[in-house]
Amino acid sequence: MVGTQLNWDQYATAWARLHGGFDPRSAAPVVRAWLRFAYHVGFVLGRLRVGPTAVTVFGVLLCFCVPLLVGRAGDGPFLGALFVLLAAVADSVDGAVAVATGRTTRLGYVYDSVADRLGEVAWLVAFWLLGAPGALVAAAGGLSWLHEYVRARSVSAGMREIGAVTVGERPTRVSVALVGLLVAGLTGLIDADLTAGTITMATTVWVLLAGFGLGQLLAAVRRALVDVG
Repeated sequence: MVGTQLNWDQYATAWARLHGGFDPRSAAPVVRAWLRFAYHVGFVLGRLRVGPTAVTVFGVLLCFCVPLLVGRAGDGPFLGALFVLLAAVADSVDGAVAVATGRTTRLGYVYDSVADRLGEVAWLVAFWLLGAPGALVAAAGGLSWLHEYVRARSVSAGMREIGAVTVGERPTRVSVALVGLLVAGLTGLIDADLTAGTITMATTVWVLLAGFGLGQLLAAVRRALVDVG
């Protein structure tokens, strides 16, 4: 609430408690700058009495716009990439609002996780609309969902909240969606027939990273739960 908002150091400490002890103040410069940017935006929204759930819903709506925009001739993929970026900002800011204003809840965590999965489905639908094979798109979505499911079930079984940071994490998926749409848009300006091939390559990268990340996570889960058991 207004008047009880946390400063950056307090926020970083609270954020670390919610993310397996990872302190944003010790992160790489780019990551630290991104998280600090999210904090400042979240602080302002908190002052304006905008709740984290509202930001989460807004982020999902931005994601749903992506498949609606990519079909536009010429600038469609570029607009899709822009909305992926805006949705990624909203995804960081909703948590920042919750932490900065002391409004983190277990229900909010569930809402945020559901919003992430819905957003990724929307991005992959956009990939499919641009020409990526349906089976490849389904594999990308399935592996990413399985990654998050395994982590959630492992936490319930006694693993620490994060377990391992893999190459298939949410920021990776955001990056693949953003870069994939941008490159598809650029190649489409050269030859419209290149768009489908480019977005298929982006989907393949998503699948490979998601699959390798799942393997990393399963290895970490095995180590963690053997120690617990």
